[in-house]
Amino acid sequence: MLLRLLLVRVRCPLVAHPPRALLFLAASMTAGTRAAARQAFPNVVVVGLGKKAMGMNIDENWNEDKENIRAAVAAGCRQLQDLELPCVEVDPCGDAQAAAEGAALSIFEYEELKQKKKPTLQIQLHGSDGIDAWQKGIRYAEGQNLARYLMEGPANHITPTKFATIIEDKLKSFSSNVTVHKRDKSWIQEQAMGSFWSVAKGSDEPPVFLEVHYQGSSNPKEAPLVFVGKGITFDSGGISIKPSANMDAMRADMGGAAIIFSAIVTAAEFKLPINLIGLAPLCENLPSGTANKPGDVVTAMNGKTIQIDNTDAEGRLVLADALHYAHRFNPRAILDAATLTGAMDVALGSAATGVFTNSQKLWHHLYEASILTGGSSLENASLRTLHKANDRLPPSRYQ
Repeated sequence: MLLRLLLVRVRCPLVAHPPRALLFLAASMTAGTRAAARQAFPNVVVVGLGKKAMGMNIDENWNEDKENIRAAVAAGCRQLQDLELPCVEVDPCGDAQAAAEGAALSIFEYEELKQKKKPTLQIQLHGSDGIDAWQKGIRYAEGQNLARYLMEGPANHITPTKFATIIEDKLKSFSSNVTVHKRDKSWIQEQAMGSFWSVAKGSDEPPVFLEVHYQGSSNPKEAPLVFVGKGITFDSGGISIKPSANMDAMRADMGGAAIIFSAIVTAAEFKLPINLIGLAPLCENLPSGTANKPGDVVTAMNGKTIQIDNTDAEGRLVLADALHYAHRFNPRAILDAATLTGAMDVALGSAATGVFTNSQKLWHHLYEASILTGGSSLENASLRTLHKANDRLPPSRYQ
């Protein structure tokens, strides 16, 4: 097993240099290096990287070396964060990008509303080797942390309006090639988005249809890739109300929207040479005198009528209009992300992601990309093809 040493020096009046932590490959340290490290960093945290050269896990199709580095660096950084140390220098561990991701992801905490906040642990690369890969990993992690921030915030703080404003603020520095449209109730009704509006009208909180255009290609007419994300900022279930236990977790029911816009922010930071469009119907799903009722029939943007049997299936309703609207841009592909049902966990477990597609080519690209990143989501995904037979659903009693 490879071991890395996380070495810490604590600030005191007699120490002229700032406190920091350092990650070393223990096996390669000479006696002189050890002595110097011992003098500079008297406190040591040891973390294991697993077996040497694990490489690809053939059974699960993911890179264990990358994930082991992320996990090991994360464990060390969390330990240092608990000690309230101000700075850590991280050895690249053979993969500076993976090390950066592990470090930045591990120290994320939602402390926006806490009166007493932990000191922020500053992370930086030790040495200059791999600095570009390190910065890339930091940006990837910051994108994920933005999604985590949006999903973790209380629903009365991350409302549809606030969500849209946060994304708009994140993209202000890219205004030369990013356009943000925050569509209001009137626009939603003008577009005849009856499916989306049927959910939104149950809450006093104003809905927002958030539309973001990123033009990274030199050709503005190049067909865009469209991301669509479910944006229910709080889901009580509506009239078909959920059990009260753990209902607070439904503040994260806009995880799909959080993910797609975090991805667009990250794409803008990397100046990716593609055109992207992000769409999210943002609203709350609450019971009220104007909320959907079981048995109601609503008309979607495409003119189809939908009978609502369970108001807690609101994700399909808001996404129906957003997906139809997405076709206006003649996209080369549409990808949507949503927290549609807990039944996915029942079927696949917590380590797998459910993917439904009508394009084997698109799935193959996503699958290959996920293997290259060395993570453990898409490569552990369960693929479900959207068969045409599924179009023949049981008819409504009103048809």
